[in-house]
Amino acid sequence: MIQYYAWLAGRSLRRNPVLTALMVAAIALGIGASMTALTVLRAMSGNPMAHRDDRVYRPQVDNWSPSNAYDQYGNPPNLMTYQDAMALYRAQQATRQAAMFPNFVPVEPENPEVKPFQAQVLYTHGDFFPMFDVPFLFGGGWDRRADDGNARVVVLGKALNERLFGGENSVGRRVRMDGEEYTVAGVIDAWDPQPKFYEISSGAFNDVEEMFMPFGIGVEKERTSSNNNNCWSDPGSGYANWLASECIWMAFWVELPGRAAAAAYKDYLDGYVQEQKSAGRFPRPLNNRVSSVSEWLAERRVVPRDAQTQTWLAFAFLLVCLINTVGLLLAKFMARASEIGLRRAVGASRRQIFTQFLIESGAVGMAGAVAGLLLTWLGLAGLRSLYGNGAIAQVAVLDGGMVGITVVAAVAASLLAGLLPTWRACRVAPALQLKSN
Repeated sequence: MIQYYAWLAGRSLRRNPVLTALMVAAIALGIGASMTALTVLRAMSGNPMAHRDDRVYRPQVDNWSPSNAYDQYGNPPNLMTYQDAMALYRAQQATRQAAMFPNFVPVEPENPEVKPFQAQVLYTHGDFFPMFDVPFLFGGGWDRRADDGNARVVVLGKALNERLFGGENSVGRRVRMDGEEYTVAGVIDAWDPQPKFYEISSGAFNDVEEMFMPFGIGVEKERTSSNNNNCWSDPGSGYANWLASECIWMAFWVELPGRAAAAAYKDYLDGYVQEQKSAGRFPRPLNNRVSSVSEWLAERRVVPRDAQTQTWLAFAFLLVCLINTVGLLLAKFMARASEIGLRRAVGASRRQIFTQFLIESGAVGMAGAVAGLLLTWLGLAGLRSLYGNGAIAQVAVLDGGMVGITVVAAVAASLLAGLLPTWRACRVAPALQLKSN
């Protein structure tokens, strides 16, 4: 019976191609606009560490100016000083801990056909890789001894390994950078957490760094962060003064066994800051935090308010399109009152009439889903073209999940729009229609 109703629906839709096209276009426009906005919002609202949200934490200590809070919301600084990051790292109070800051390194390929170039590097500790579940294509990271000895090792991203070694297993191979030879310890597989939670200061939706080196090498080379260096007091001249200053420029993350351990780590932070206060630092009241990744992303307001507003406006447009579709379906179904009356007179129940016309509404939704997917794809392509390398352009990609959501949303919207017209159709009185004809 369902197949028969589907055949009737197709026949009915072909009978009035202009009206059918208008209904499909209304559904497609509303779905295309709302799914384009939802795709961007969904990607920006993601938490790439959701599976470890109770284990990976971002400690923050408030070393900022006694006269001004760090920001208008009263949050502690989003980065740490070198001396605080190193003190927390050396204390080893967490299961794993890693400080980090980005910069660039000149690479001198052994292949004479590849010209020297600058590659983005993240100086960090070896715990970075297991703490963030970084997948490896070849080899792995480095251990604590390599951190302590500033071993000349490097972990390459997949793209950089392809550029330097043609994608081969390069573990153990040598790469000359910054006038020194480094040994490849591992090659990271495809890994692109969005947002890039661990180093938001360089852009929440920027690409992952091309390579990773032990943290101490960056300090030994007297590097600072290539992205964010903020001071509330004059650090003085020279790198040693910079390291001893109150300038914030590095991220720090820890892995803890659970939320109870996170509360204990917060107590440890408070104790550490109290000790520093006695040494004349941390002039502000205690304002330390230990945030999970989801809490950290919320605090940093990674999702722009504009993206949320645009999504609400897009769904409002979808509602307007549905109202228009309701009117078109109502006109179409009521024009068939004599047909409905005849079917009722020969024995069709109201339930059968309701099912038939609801299937016809669903057929409009399926056609709208196909056209809506095309419009969503075009909308996302337009955003990528409009925003270039911006954050929105990075996440404006239609994945399999959004394809499924788009189809389900289009069919559900059309069925919702068809409820009133279908109910009116099954309420047609057969005797009145037969008499009038």
